[in-house]
Amino acid sequence: MADSKKVLEIIRAIGLKMEAEKEYLTELDQPIGDSDHGINMARGFAAVEGKLPDLEGKDIGTILKTVGMTLVSTVGGASGPLYGSAYMKAGMALAGKEEMDMDDFLSMMDTAVQAVEQRGKATVEEATMLDAMVPSLKTMKDVREALEAGVRAAWAGAEHTKDLVATKGRASYVGERGLGHQDPGATSYSYMLEVIAGLV
Repeated sequence: MADSKKVLEIIRAIGLKMEAEKEYLTELDQPIGDSDHGINMARGFAAVEGKLPDLEGKDIGTILKTVGMTLVSTVGGASGPLYGSAYMKAGMALAGKEEMDMDDFLSMMDTAVQAVEQRGKATVEEATMLDAMVPSLKTMKDVREALEAGVRAAWAGAEHTKDLVATKGRASYVGERGLGHQDPGATSYSYMLEVIAGLV
């Protein structure tokens, strides 16, 4: 599915996507958060971009762990610790690997979901990024080799967050006024998965 070089290409492409969607993600965050999700994600992945030359020739686990540590230290709000934990745990799951197949990818995603659940003390149906992560992972497991199906499930999950009252994170402060607003974290995750599917 992907080797270390391809993973670096994917990370670079995710960074470009976060920069391209920075304003939209920030707009999504305005009614329910701190109005900074897109700005924070773009800043975090710009910092990641600066580390990528040093990661040439490293194993996938090292690459993902470095991405995670960089996101924790540069992305503000809840997104830094959540995405940072997800990437770091994914890196641990793929420690020492030069290549990953679909089984490795699904195992890595399992680990990332668990990291977000533990760090955010959240579950599905609470209008968080998990509402995109969990259905996309389930779909990819059910429909083997189906990254595209996972992307569709992620976007459907992100869209579904409009119908949920947030009980976790900054969005929980606005209660029912958050109804009708799509969760920015679920959206940025969906973009990430879309980039991966387009490159492998």
